[in-house]
Amino acid sequence: MTTATATEVQNNFGKYLHMVQTGGEVIVMKNGKEVARLVSHDKSVSFLTDSLTGVLKNDYNEKESRTERMKKYESAD
Repeated sequence: MTTATATEVQNNFGKYLHMVQTGGEVIVMKNGKEVARLVSHDKSVSFLTDSLTGVLKNDYNEKESRTERMKKYESAD
């Protein structure tokens, strides 16, 4: 996972887009705070699908599910 300021991303968009296309993730910071996360379309669709799985099964614990999902996606780096 890469961290960059909003200005860096604006000035080097192609570089960061390439990182995302090759499976990376970019955290965009503004004034020292995380304001956005750039991920590939496939990765975002997978994350959303995983998020809904427990809801659809009516077996959903938000905190446990989020922790489990985040571990999965953080280890993908």
